[in-house]
Amino acid sequence: MPRLALALAVVLAGVSSCGGNPPPPTRGVVEGDLGGWKFRRFQPVLDVEVWVDGNRAEAYTATYVDERAEKRGRLSDRDLVSVFVTRYEREDGVARETVKFVRRLAQEAGYTVDEASVGGVRAVTILGHGEAWVMWSAKRHVVKVGGRGREDVPEAVVERYGERYPSTMVTGVLEGPLPPGAVVEGKAGKADAPYDPDNPTPDWDTYDPKKTQEKAQEKAKAPGKKKKP
Repeated sequence: MPRLALALAVVLAGVSSCGGNPPPPTRGVVEGDLGGWKFRRFQPVLDVEVWVDGNRAEAYTATYVDERAEKRGRLSDRDLVSVFVTRYEREDGVARETVKFVRRLAQEAGYTVDEASVGGVRAVTILGHGEAWVMWSAKRHVVKVGGRGREDVPEAVVERYGERYPSTMVTGVLEGPLPPGAVVEGKAGKADAPYDPDNPTPDWDTYDPKKTQEKAQEKAKAPGKKKKP
């Protein structure tokens, strides 16, 4: 018995040491209660908010209700939290396009976008127009937690999703260099689209219309071949 007990203790210790974050849910969102936030609704979403060129994606959403408010029988916007999870086929370009998306929001009137660590998750907070969100990129995913009619986002919900979707965001999201882009063959927007030298698609991140115009003018001034009579 002592040997058996010792062997069992070793096995249990090995299991606990091999713990780690829970895996992402099959349908993107956690279809269960998150502490005092009770799961009430799952729904697939047709629109993908952060679009990555050549990287197909699908989105899911879940709604959670504050248990205390539900027991009172009165619900307001502050008692509801929504979670959107977008899942991509590949990791390529997800972090880059998420950063570009939040930078565009930061430039729009009425939104305040800041880098933050919420519930231990490195993310950005988005406030404005009667909404509050926490958003971050993860491996092959983009996660957004919050809702309308809110002034903040519950850290407990962000923390639980951060365990399943560890953030890939780094310091300097709003001002630093962009993360690497997606690997798209020929930069044509589709991985299976061949590169056409007579009609190439420009790299819009480095596209300089002034240089393109100068090259066109030089080409127009160059002497052409004379046609034979």
